[in-house]
Amino acid sequence: MTQFGYAGNILKIDLSSGGIETLPTGAYADRFIGGRGVAARIHWDEVAPGVEALSPANYLTFATGPLASFPRLAGSRWVVCGKSPVTVPESFSYSNAGGSWGAYLKFAGFDAITVTGRSERPVYLYVHNGKAQIRDAAHLGGKGAIETREILKSELGKDVRVVAIGPGGENLVPFATVLADEDSSASGGFGAVMGSKNLKAIAVAGDAKPLAAHPERLKEIADHLLSLRKGTYDPYVPAIPGRTRRRACWGCIAGCTREVYRSDTGDEGKFFCQSANTYRRPAMKYFGAWNEVVFRANRLCDHYGLDTAVIEPMIEWLAKCHEEGIVSDAETGLPLSKVGGQEFIEALIPRIAHREGFGAVLALGTMQAAERIGKRATEALGDLVASRANEVRTYDPRLYNITALLWATEPRRPIQELHEVSLAIMEWVYTLKGGKDGFMSGKVFQEMADRFWGSRAAADFTSYEGTALASKRIQDRTCAKESLVLCDFLWPVIWVRYGFEHVGDPSLESKVFSAVTGRETSPEELERIGERVFNLQRAILVREGRGRTEGDGLLDYFHTAPLTSEHLNRKLLVPGPDGEGVSRKGAVLAREDFEKLKREYYALQGWDPSTGLQTREKLVELEIEDIAEGLASHGAMVQSDD
Repeated sequence: MTQFGYAGNILKIDLSSGGIETLPTGAYADRFIGGRGVAARIHWDEVAPGVEALSPANYLTFATGPLASFPRLAGSRWVVCGKSPVTVPESFSYSNAGGSWGAYLKFAGFDAITVTGRSERPVYLYVHNGKAQIRDAAHLGGKGAIETREILKSELGKDVRVVAIGPGGENLVPFATVLADEDSSASGGFGAVMGSKNLKAIAVAGDAKPLAAHPERLKEIADHLLSLRKGTYDPYVPAIPGRTRRRACWGCIAGCTREVYRSDTGDEGKFFCQSANTYRRPAMKYFGAWNEVVFRANRLCDHYGLDTAVIEPMIEWLAKCHEEGIVSDAETGLPLSKVGGQEFIEALIPRIAHREGFGAVLALGTMQAAERIGKRATEALGDLVASRANEVRTYDPRLYNITALLWATEPRRPIQELHEVSLAIMEWVYTLKGGKDGFMSGKVFQEMADRFWGSRAAADFTSYEGTALASKRIQDRTCAKESLVLCDFLWPVIWVRYGFEHVGDPSLESKVFSAVTGRETSPEELERIGERVFNLQRAILVREGRGRTEGDGLLDYFHTAPLTSEHLNRKLLVPGPDGEGVSRKGAVLAREDFEKLKREYYALQGWDPSTGLQTREKLVELEIEDIAEGLASHGAMVQSDD
């Protein structure tokens, strides 16, 4: 039977035995769609809670969703999931990447690849038209992720798409990344998991083209999406005129801020969002003006396979430690007196990736390195990192109260969820300042909050009314989105710049899903599936010892240190009770308010309000009663009253 939208198979590789088999996608997709949902289910079934992230017994899953390989949907993103070494404690986590690799995995005949075991020698996978081979990768050892990609493309053909690791992954640096074509990067420590399996790369190619159940209806929806998104980022202005140009991911609706930079030497690479800012502030301070070392720093991180969201605050912390006399050039073997210059970044990144000298300390992560050095180094961290995964502070919960629960209950920086809040507020700030074609008035913002977050009260960021419900709605919707898998820059369509009504349409995802798969699904049903996926993720975290009230927390400074800055909202403005601008400068998130917010959130989730544990009743309601049995066997579930 034709499985509309799906390739129909999941590739399972055991690198210890060399075994290759296929699993039917339908066994997972019926309840969990694809992407993060399918990957989480594989993890629940296959990975015991005591398995360590770098153990051969861990499973690493690369997954697309049913929308991958269909044009004009921005639905060809892909996820990487498994137990991560970057979280503290280690736990199931996820990452998300764009470019074209996800579409080509579907073209190769598979919806996902899941890998377990460990090869005795370096290998790569070649997946082509429904078949897979484990091939020797000795000639790729020690090479950068970018170079590895280009070597395999030269050997296998230009139509191949490659995801690879650099030396950071080979040397098991906890925050090592994986890098694919178009420099699409997946963070979350999964480069180290690939390295632990001696898996250098995965190359995919093929000509399988999944079918849509209702192609004409899908075309109408795609046309409608284009009309809604028209002008979202126009007129396009290059970040650095003459140096950067737009490059969209495969199957995008209309493009976003994703850019490519061309250097003086002719080298090209991605240059947008957080990664483009990894070294910007230190370099601007050092040179007093723009310098191409900003691009080179990003390129070095991609080459060696290190997460820029970890490297960015680490560099600022090192500079602060040097300024305060906590560490020196001589002690570290790094030119700390030249932070911002090319000499420093070219010394830092390779030493971390190879765990050489002081780089071995930094490879532990910023907070862990600070603990090694001492109390003053820990104090110097300030508010530079926002998670126990050492990720850069963005979309601060002292500023955007809805993000507090998102940061607290996810295993890492939940950027897809954070964007739903922050991108809307950035549009509101733009309108408040009188920006051209600004449309996000306080009234529009309130109407948007009511439609997508559950209440108009959630639009008031000076109050906690509606905050818990908004957090839950965002998480459920994001888990559905991450299972389809859709781009979070363009989805959900919560606002429309040039439409008659500026508030977006929450039914669009379900309409696309229905048109592609033929599985008629309402917006409420799709959000329910997202809730199921989120509860599955929660069950995994609970089983691993993390997802309980004592683990649902924020770093201390959010509760004690007054807010002074936010990179993308310099005046710290948020909508107030009537949609007017209110500054949150000096704000803190009081512990008692946060704990009260958590209890309200747990109740809305249908969990036990005092412990944060799930109930059998809730899991049965979500049609995952088998998960309830698994939790009960670990004593990690509250029994419902009869």
